[in-house]
Amino acid sequence: MIRSLAAAFCLSTAIASPLFAQDAIRSKPTALPVDTAVPVPKDTPYPGGTIRLEVDATDTSQRIFRVKETIPVAAAGPLTLMMPQWLPGNHAPRGAIEKLTGLTFTANGQPVAWKRDPLNVYAFQIDVPQGATQVVAQFQFLSATAGNQGRVVVTPKMLNIQWESVSLYPAGYYTRQIPIQPTVTYPAGWQAATALRGTKTGNVVAYETIDYEALQDSPVFAGRYFKPVDLGSNVTLNIVADDADELEFKPDQIAKHRKLVAEAGALFGAWHFNHYDFLLAITDEMGGIGLEHHRSSENQVEPGYFKKWDSGDALLDRNLLPHEFTHSWDGKFRRPDLLWTPDFNVPMQDNLLWVYEGQTQFWGYVLGARSGMFSKAETLDAYAQIAAKLDTAVGRQWRPMEDTTHDPIISARRPKGWASWQRSEDYYNEGLMIWLEADAIIARATRGKKGLDDFAKTFFGINPGDWGQVVYNRGDVIRTLNDIAPYDWAGFFQKYVDSPTRETPKGGFILGGYKLVYGDTPNAITKASEGANKMVDQSFGIGAIVKNDGEISGVTWDSAAFKAGLAVGSRILAVNGDEFSGDVWKAAISAKTPIQIILKQDKYYRTLTLDYSGGLRYPRLEKTGEGEGSLDRLLKPRT
Repeated sequence: MIRSLAAAFCLSTAIASPLFAQDAIRSKPTALPVDTAVPVPKDTPYPGGTIRLEVDATDTSQRIFRVKETIPVAAAGPLTLMMPQWLPGNHAPRGAIEKLTGLTFTANGQPVAWKRDPLNVYAFQIDVPQGATQVVAQFQFLSATAGNQGRVVVTPKMLNIQWESVSLYPAGYYTRQIPIQPTVTYPAGWQAATALRGTKTGNVVAYETIDYEALQDSPVFAGRYFKPVDLGSNVTLNIVADDADELEFKPDQIAKHRKLVAEAGALFGAWHFNHYDFLLAITDEMGGIGLEHHRSSENQVEPGYFKKWDSGDALLDRNLLPHEFTHSWDGKFRRPDLLWTPDFNVPMQDNLLWVYEGQTQFWGYVLGARSGMFSKAETLDAYAQIAAKLDTAVGRQWRPMEDTTHDPIISARRPKGWASWQRSEDYYNEGLMIWLEADAIIARATRGKKGLDDFAKTFFGINPGDWGQVVYNRGDVIRTLNDIAPYDWAGFFQKYVDSPTRETPKGGFILGGYKLVYGDTPNAITKASEGANKMVDQSFGIGAIVKNDGEISGVTWDSAAFKAGLAVGSRILAVNGDEFSGDVWKAAISAKTPIQIILKQDKYYRTLTLDYSGGLRYPRLEKTGEGEGSLDRLLKPRT
């Protein structure tokens, strides 16, 4: 306790004096104002007229896109041209600006100097000379030639054009107000698919004039081995593949894809496209993707999608198309108000991704079951795997699910050493679990007369034929739910979305007539995941995912494996004196006695004891009552 004012003054002087002494020998600049030159977008037509974009996509060896873009201008003076930065569906600033090279501008045949905005490196500033009516930009987009450079989008057999990589747009306007007419030269003999429509002359396709927002939303898949399949309701499955035999399918396989389209129409009650193109690449050469668009989607699956259909090897790929198709309604047509932006420079705010992605994840599995893309048993196995995996995300104790919606920006989807404690983009699957419980609550309140189907039709099924965007906020979601079945929906979301929790919501199981249990045999989804990833997944038990070569790829925070000292990137060399193998590892866990391990981490070796007696633990759902529950009814076909 300070006894007097004098003592207090002396103490404060003693504390402050070292800072004053430092001030005497430190220069102190004054901050300059920060002012980006990028104009704010206005909802007025771009006055210059229609941009002409020419893309040469014929270089499949060095994988270079060569671009010429003719940009009409209405007046001389400053002009800022942007490469898209904030990309819809990526939920983060992912424009590949580092691959744009060789940039030049000309006007009236003369060079025009440019400079990059140091506060926004996606912005290029030029000064349009007097008398010029157009500016011509030329550049190359150096697509990845190896996976460590980013996603591979060109191979000798197929390519993927994403327009944001091969175009610039004038800043200062809503992108829907900027008309553009693209033309692409493809490799000889290749066929291309996109939501755009155009006229083909030889290897050149001149596409329709469209606004820049819709252009970015209409990517291209093209390839040497190509087959389009009509799925009805103006929906086409466009398949490109590494080899011709991957294009072959059985009638019942396509029947399931057609039923997917029919079930989606029955669910939402309206179409929000004039036509829709699934772009499906069956490849292990072009990089993986699953990306939504309003009138199309980009999808990559592993070879064997059709050939291995009955074996289960392709099981994990079959959720992709239902998920991305659902996005035409959820995410593209109805979009969170702060996720919609007027151009590709304004930052997106991801808070409502538990609706945008979470409910899409929910409907993706439901439509997969209703269409037969998954059997009901496989769907229940997927739910069990999802719930059990989410329960290992013990980071929920400090990090609310809402905060994971910012993870695409925070971590940019880079690998994590302690993912169970850090958490990742859990809004996908935890969103699914929340909506599963919401469906069960509605079913209980209405005695089975209503469910989340009613929400889908009411919320997403408005304005038939409209392929613009209708935005919403959390209040709109809550009001719609209350109109269907009154409940404390605000408190429901506050509990599961906004607050730390102990485990993932499982009310959809409990109210729906099931419970999550564990046994020593993997279910169909877990088995397929272990096979595809060549690993033993015991994150639900001992707390580790170990590849078949002994490399540790996951450790659950505070689990037995964690307490023993295991870490991602280490390699198990021996188990109880035997050389490591997946079978040896599982046998040691099954013995339910402490396990002796020789571990290699970097160039160091350790011998440690893993004290665990729980045996192998794999999740599955078990029926808890007689008759049909709300979860059973949810998965039943509607057509």
